[in-house]
Amino acid sequence: MSLHPAEIGTGIVFRRSDVRGKNAEIAAHFENVSDTRMCTSLANRAGVGVATVEHLMAAFAGCEIDNVEVEISGPEVPIMDGSAEPFVFLVECAGIEEQSAPRRAIRILKPVATRIGDAVAKIAPAPDFSVKLAVDYDNPAIGEQVFDLEVNSKIFKSEISRARTFGFLEEVEALRKAGLALGGSLENAIVVSGDRILNDGGLRFRDEFVRHKVLDCIGDLYLAGGPIVGCFTGRRIGHAVNNQLLRAVFADRDAWTHTTVEDTRSTPLERWIDTPAAAVA
Repeated sequence: MSLHPAEIGTGIVFRRSDVRGKNAEIAAHFENVSDTRMCTSLANRAGVGVATVEHLMAAFAGCEIDNVEVEISGPEVPIMDGSAEPFVFLVECAGIEEQSAPRRAIRILKPVATRIGDAVAKIAPAPDFSVKLAVDYDNPAIGEQVFDLEVNSKIFKSEISRARTFGFLEEVEALRKAGLALGGSLENAIVVSGDRILNDGGLRFRDEFVRHKVLDCIGDLYLAGGPIVGCFTGRRIGHAVNNQLLRAVFADRDAWTHTTVEDTRSTPLERWIDTPAAAVA
């Protein structure tokens, strides 16, 4: 996989170098989400896809990358160490160019909520982007964990990007029979067995599990097509409910509006909420 600079207005686009012709291109957009089992997968109308995009998308969100072409020679983004940190490191090593157009953002104008089973996700108006997320596992190594913080690029890098994906040893055999998690190992995931963490060195954060769920959430929400200005709250969430929430938001034209990062910072929240969406779109 390699990342290439892109012109203003390109957005984030995956290009399969192993596929010929115009069907090689897949836009990173919530409407192109084709599967949410274990990861977020995208596919274009021709059925050409790319899986496990959420960690890379989270890195783009954290690094404030709006336009990039991701050239990839297969159907899945490299898992690296199971976090977004390696992608953040490589992006920073390459350097980031500030483009001449204002950054577009999506301002949430009213609360929207969705549910799939026990998974509940909601987004509501707020001055900035913040996440309040809870996980609750019937496992003594995890238990209940809560993350509640305003998220910006510095917070993402220091508090979220290093959190790794995780799984349970007793589920590995069933997952592999289903063709999932075939490349999973102690090198790219936290592995939990009973009340033990099997990885050498243990956890990077005491609450690394909920932090990784926040990382996944940030990556999934960046498929909106830009940064979201709003407060996300969720419990027992996964990729499916994250995507369903985006679809619910954009299905309600009164729930959101396009803005710019500069306007977001200079205009009081009350002005946005009191103004009909059609008037500020």
